Amino acid sequence: MKQGYQCGMLWGSALAVGAESFRRHKDQSKAIVFAVNAAQRVLDSFVKRTKSTDCLEIAECDFTNKLSMVKHMITGRFLSCFRLAEDWAPEAVQSAIEGLSGDINDLQGQVLSCASETVTKMGESKEDIITVAGLAGGIGLSGGACGALGAAIWVNTMSWCRKNKKMVLNNPAAERVSEAFLNETDKEYLCENIAGRKFETITQHSEFIKNGGCSDLINKLSNS
Repeated sequence: MKQGYQCGMLWGSALAVGAESFRRHKDQSKAIVFAVNAAQRVLDSFVKRTKSTDCLEIAECDFTNKLSMVKHMITGRFLSCFRLAEDWAPEAVQSAIEGLSGDINDLQGQVLSCASETVTKMGESKEDIITVAGLAGGIGLSGGACGALGAAIWVNTMSWCRKNKKMVLNNPAAERVSEAFLNETDKEYLCENIAGRKFETITQHSEFIKNGGCSDLINKLSNS
């Protein structure tokens, strides 16, 4: 939504590892754990290369400002993003493989992701529910821009694009979700500020959701 938070490459990668986790694991809790693990690995590899997660810092462009966007294009700065995608892709794939590998022997109880809970309440498929799981806690529990918001925007945008037979950066569905979110959070985007904490583990995040954390926000997003 051009707000300058986590790079779109991270949102896309998190969705990709979530989709792969769905294909690998029938158990929903296990699939969520691996999706979050893989999202964390991918995010760590991205930060190792870029030193930041945020588009605004990496691209050095405010995409809500037309003058800044023109400067971004004229100076050729936009090419650095294409180079970053090309250079980072092999590292992202390897990180995803590592995050999706192994086994979980001590999994106890139901595991929840705020993003998955939002998509569940929206009535979407299990595949979609697991696909967004890695967005939990602001992508891989990083505390960045809200993962539940990202999930709701993705679902509503995909639905809008299917109905209108085209893909655009701005559409009424995404804008409606964003507006509802900002009204609920008093214009706060960051998960760690909205939740009042960062989550060290998926278990901590699950307990937070089970105990009603962000329930009003999740309900608002799922009904937008």
